[in-house]
Amino acid sequence: MQVISLLDDSVFPDVLSMLAHCKTKHNFDFLAVRQKLQLDFHGSVKLVNYVRQRVHDGKSVTEAISSSDISDDKYLKPVLDDDALIIGLFDLPEIEVESSDDKTGKTVDPEEIAKRNAELEEQLSRMTLQFDNYRQSVQQLLDERWGDADQAEAEARENKGKGKEVAEEPLDPSRYYWESYAGNDIHETMLKDAVRTDAYRDFIYHNKHLFKGKTVLDIGCGTGILSMFCAKAGAAKVLAVDASAIIAKARENVFRNGLDSVITCIHGKMEEVTLPVDKVDIIVSEWMGYCLLFEAMLPSVLFARDKYLKPDGLLVPSHTNIWVAPVADPEYVDDNINFWRDVYGFDMQAMQTGIHAEARVLHMPEAAVAGKPAAVKLLDHYTCRTEDLSFTAPYISKLTKDIDNLDGFLVWFDTFFAPARDTHETDVVLDSVADEWKVARDIESRVAFTTGPFNTETHWKQGLLLCKPEADKDGKIVPAAMKDGAEVKGDITFAVDEEHARALKLSVSWNGKAQSWSLK
Repeated sequence: MQVISLLDDSVFPDVLSMLAHCKTKHNFDFLAVRQKLQLDFHGSVKLVNYVRQRVHDGKSVTEAISSSDISDDKYLKPVLDDDALIIGLFDLPEIEVESSDDKTGKTVDPEEIAKRNAELEEQLSRMTLQFDNYRQSVQQLLDERWGDADQAEAEARENKGKGKEVAEEPLDPSRYYWESYAGNDIHETMLKDAVRTDAYRDFIYHNKHLFKGKTVLDIGCGTGILSMFCAKAGAAKVLAVDASAIIAKARENVFRNGLDSVITCIHGKMEEVTLPVDKVDIIVSEWMGYCLLFEAMLPSVLFARDKYLKPDGLLVPSHTNIWVAPVADPEYVDDNINFWRDVYGFDMQAMQTGIHAEARVLHMPEAAVAGKPAAVKLLDHYTCRTEDLSFTAPYISKLTKDIDNLDGFLVWFDTFFAPARDTHETDVVLDSVADEWKVARDIESRVAFTTGPFNTETHWKQGLLLCKPEADKDGKIVPAAMKDGAEVKGDITFAVDEEHARALKLSVSWNGKAQSWSLK
């Protein structure tokens, strides 16, 4: 690591040589100031950033720095990006403890000394835990930014040029998935989805007795919000796992909120990491994707359930079910499909190629739903298996109005948070409706939400499967009008897309017709 001087632009290979330079050239002894103020790691970080800020502002720096000068928590924020000095603080000599004699020269009672030593040891233990995650996070960022990956690639190229065979690491087909969760935008969208985030918060906070003193596993922790809910609810230990680079920011979020003594952030895939415990009491995860099963994250939760969850442990959420309903929305079809036949007077029919083969994600207006929704699949998270996530299920829907044409199908899901495992308390069945189930017993410990078109929009919206219209021999669309009360029935199939591990392939048959869509 290259350490930039505190007081000028000089660069040094290590922290101690840089501090020696500051002492001889600028008459500033960082270690002496640190000793005088009896600073722990926390305080040393503040001292570093205080000095760097003054230098940045063109102000003088002397050793006459007091505790009050660096008391503001704003000095916890690094002034210099990727400041190697902060990492180097761990390797500085330990602070000498002040004499046990007080200011009057009287010797302190040996019992008091022993008591104070015990307090200091406890404090040191807490600080070690508190800053371990911080150090890992900063070190990871330094590794990523300062060339570990580049160096490995350079060595591989050099070996290849010399004729040496280099074992190539197999490409992870899900790499794009982890990378998509490394940025801020997707997490901001999810956190601002009040239906989603409030549901998890409400269940955890309304059931603090279930979390108090327990060990919790948070799978796909993202920014760490669910882990922090659990810690605030009284969990003794929370293990936050994520394979995305967002884990570095989760560590900092946990640290800044003073919860790092409870929450341990672990970077890696759930199937590959080694947890520091044999079993957990509760598994929390927000694994749901578009049309529920897009992104294929539920298998990771089921893996953790089978390997780590205690026999009487809880899954949060506990159940989900999938709904489908017929759609008739001629205005949407005109704006998004027929639009291409007259674009500023030009026929762009070529743009319609494959337009009915891809599922769309959007929040449809309630009026677009033309028939009664049908529940097609219930997933009990305690008992379902990975092979249950590819299925074909029947459905029947009766139209609730006359329509000129069946334009497609709408797919959404409901999510249930049951506070107990027994069926008497759970009673979630195939056609359970989130709002009805939630208020069935009028107790706060029950939480559920829907992503359907009849309620508040969520970031999941719904999946729209547009039907390809029938045409005559001249290519002219043939309307297929249907009356109120007519049945639309058939099967719906969910399957894994063979080309994209985390994508979804959907098929629907209806009244003798059939079509497939992909959701990528």
